[in-house]
Amino acid sequence: MSESYVVGVLNDVVMGDDITEYLQRIDSTLAPFEGHFIIHGGSPDIREGQWTGDLIILRFPTSDAARHWYNSDAYQAIAPLRINNSLGTVAIFEGVDRQHRATDILN
Repeated sequence: MSESYVVGVLNDVVMGDDITEYLQRIDSTLAPFEGHFIIHGGSPDIREGQWTGDLIILRFPTSDAARHWYNSDAYQAIAPLRINNSLGTVAIFEGVDRQHRATDILN
């Protein structure tokens, strides 16, 4: 199994008490599933097109770990704090191995 990533692109985040609580609690939900932040917002160095929103990428050792984290009681208890105070998309992506080449998707 390959590493997996939870990717979120969030817009219009209302930085209030709910988001503060979400940020204070999320790390403890990641630990049991060996998840950690790879990217957490920041200012992108845009080279093409336009970028809006905040990019968040979490890394997990497997796609099962990522799914179990997202569906866990601990994360689902805090998810509404984010969902009700931002607009965005969250998805799970399975990574590729180091031998992957761009042309591999043509097969």
